[in-house]
Amino acid sequence: MTRPLRIIYAGTPDFSVAALQALISSSYEVVAVYTQPDRPAGRGRGVQASPVKEKALEYDIPVYQPASLKDAQAQFELKALAADLMIVAAYGLLLPPAVLAMPRLGCINIHASLLPRWRGAAPIQRAILAGDKKTGITIMQMDEGLDTGDMLAMAECEINQSDTGSSLHDKLMVLGAETLLSVLPAIAQQRQEKTQQNDATACYASKLDKSEAKIDWSLSATAINHAIRAYNAWPVAYCSYLKKGKSSKLRLWQAEVIIDEKKSAETAPGEVIAESVQGVDVVTGNGVLRIKQMQAEGKRRMPAADFLNANTLLGQTLA
Repeated sequence: MTRPLRIIYAGTPDFSVAALQALISSSYEVVAVYTQPDRPAGRGRGVQASPVKEKALEYDIPVYQPASLKDAQAQFELKALAADLMIVAAYGLLLPPAVLAMPRLGCINIHASLLPRWRGAAPIQRAILAGDKKTGITIMQMDEGLDTGDMLAMAECEINQSDTGSSLHDKLMVLGAETLLSVLPAIAQQRQEKTQQNDATACYASKLDKSEAKIDWSLSATAINHAIRAYNAWPVAYCSYLKKGKSSKLRLWQAEVIIDEKKSAETAPGEVIAESVQGVDVVTGNGVLRIKQMQAEGKRRMPAADFLNANTLLGQTLA
């Protein structure tokens, strides 16, 4: 009887937890978990362990949290684990060549896109922003490049009109775990086919930044709706409006395109032209967008109808 694969698992955020749980529940042996160092989080800025660390501790799996894997001591510790395979999912640290070569079967990555489309840090949100109709999971043999390694397995996922960054994240998190388990037996036996990526069709999913979530009303209603969906639940799309004569921030959680065609020349992008229990209608650079769920500063997120019980935006130009 062959012994189970000795696996090192490296991940940090919620996205990484489902695959770790799947490995723990399988016949494979997770000998260690690598995750980023504990960091301040939340309003109180208290030091907080990553979701992956919390899951590992729940099952008494040793946890390593080096600030860098370029460090000689960190590499010594990793090599001593004598792993067959290292599985990486949204770890957030670079694996130098020495680490990539340490496990007997190398290192593989669970990436949340259909490579080579959307290499990089934020593939889920970038796919929605671009209006992609589908995305998926790629299990990839890691090399020194950024998500450039040979592809071992792929699984597609449709992007629905109602999908947000948050909902698509949850779908791909589960799909990633399923796809990983489906391909591990062939990887263990070194009989899994590898497919080279076509670098000519690659595109880059840059890390999300809070500043990009500010809505530009000169864009089309469709593009703005993509942004609102992509930035839900972080960093959340926003604009500003006048409240008692002062500029106030308004976060936008849900919207829909009402009119896809050109606006009339006399109406400026950002102008609110109607409001009802269905939502707040805003003129854009091309078409009209209806805001259906919003959040004023210091308030909870709420349907537009609830917001309008105490506020009106009619005639304002959102900025």
